[in-house]
Amino acid sequence: MPYSTEFLLSAYRTMKTIREFEERCVKEFEGGNVPGFTHVSNGQEAIAVAACIDLSDKDIIGSTHCGHGHCIAKGCDVGGMMKEIMGRSTGLCKGKGGSMHIADIDKGMLGANAIVGGGPPLVNGAALAAKTLGTKNVALSFNGDGSANQGTVFEAMNMAVVLKLPHVFVYENNGYAEGTAANYAVGSNSLTERNAGFGMPAECIDGLDFFATYEALKIATERARNGDGPTAIEAMCVRFDGHFIGDPQLYRPKDEVKNARKNQDCIKIFRERVIAEGWLKAAAMNAIDKEVMVEIETAVVNALAAPHPDPATDLMSDVYCSY
Repeated sequence: MPYSTEFLLSAYRTMKTIREFEERCVKEFEGGNVPGFTHVSNGQEAIAVAACIDLSDKDIIGSTHCGHGHCIAKGCDVGGMMKEIMGRSTGLCKGKGGSMHIADIDKGMLGANAIVGGGPPLVNGAALAAKTLGTKNVALSFNGDGSANQGTVFEAMNMAVVLKLPHVFVYENNGYAEGTAANYAVGSNSLTERNAGFGMPAECIDGLDFFATYEALKIATERARNGDGPTAIEAMCVRFDGHFIGDPQLYRPKDEVKNARKNQDCIKIFRERVIAEGWLKAAAMNAIDKEVMVEIETAVVNALAAPHPDPATDLMSDVYCSY
């Protein structure tokens, strides 16, 4: 067997945790328990887990608007995340970051950025620090097909090549930059073709296939850790929800989401593969399903009971920093 049972169970548990966390976020938002906009990443779980499963807390990642899955894959506490999304003072960012800005520096999670394409330059900084200090740590940026068209990303890619930085660029191409189709907005034949033009290895993979994604990112991460510079991976995927909860998605063909959930579910594909190969039993994954549901329910109950920030004491805290 090419993968250990522990590895496979860990990958499945994390993907399932992301899926149920996101589904519950939708429910809680619709129930009025989540303030502000909420962006979920249902359908893209395999990419987040494949990218992060071998990373340590010292390795750094930067996220996108739809970053809950990246947070969970990097090891952020699910309970603290749910509190953060509900704006509670005991959340990972004291309720001040919300859905789109969850960060946990102790886990190497820099968080998302309000500016589309704002992450790669920051991750370049982490990569430069790792190279300068000789830590062998890796920096990885998640990008969508929308940020792939931003000048900040182009500059970050060029800089990463010039300085031979340990930066892995991961492009989650779900076909839509918010509501703009990638096949309209990307001028080149593919993101991968354009990425290669910057002078780095570039590969396009099936982001619904956890194993193909993992193997490609394993090579990219090893290259970065060994001092061989950046790599760009374009992972083709689908998203099950809109750019934000409540997005009417009028830009998508009729039944596209229904068909994606039925035929392009990366978790179903994972289950079918490991059962067919004889690597895992369905019973083991079913047991994990039950445990994950308990974990998510506990996170919600605790978040709803957690205190809101106190304007008198919390409003002006964390505004300024001192060194």
